Amino acid sequence: MNNWSDKFSLIIITMWVGALWTTGAVAYVLFNTLADSQLAGQLAGKFFNYVSYLGLFSAFYLLIHRLFSNGTLALKQSYFWAVLFMLLLVLAGHFGIQPILAQLKIDAMPGDVMQSVFANRFKTWHGVASIAYVVQCLLGFVVVLRAR
Repeated sequence: MNNWSDKFSLIIITMWVGALWTTGAVAYVLFNTLADSQLAGQLAGKFFNYVSYLGLFSAFYLLIHRLFSNGTLALKQSYFWAVLFMLLLVLAGHFGIQPILAQLKIDAMPGDVMQSVFANRFKTWHGVASIAYVVQCLLGFVVVLRAR
């Protein structure tokens, strides 16, 4: 653990997993505190967007670092697969699910998507996004515990 890249990987893990859990808590607080659910959704969406970019950077760094450090032995480690699955969830969420949710909001304009004919589709996709996010957060525990 004397190598700077090993130490940097621990910092990256801390930032990424911490941001995942913190953003989930912040979204919960926003929706339970603000009277305007559209504003809460916009703010939470900004947080989730930033965490997605952090996740993309983090996952690529952590995967490359582990492959360079351990070679093909990395492919036998739960750490590697947890990070890879987290990356796939980030990609699916950011480039797949979030654009669908954004389009449903646009289609519902000028009103609130939850008061439109798109409400059921929005709820379904939001549920899929939520499940993917919770799985990502739980995989973060695996990454933290298997980092060394």
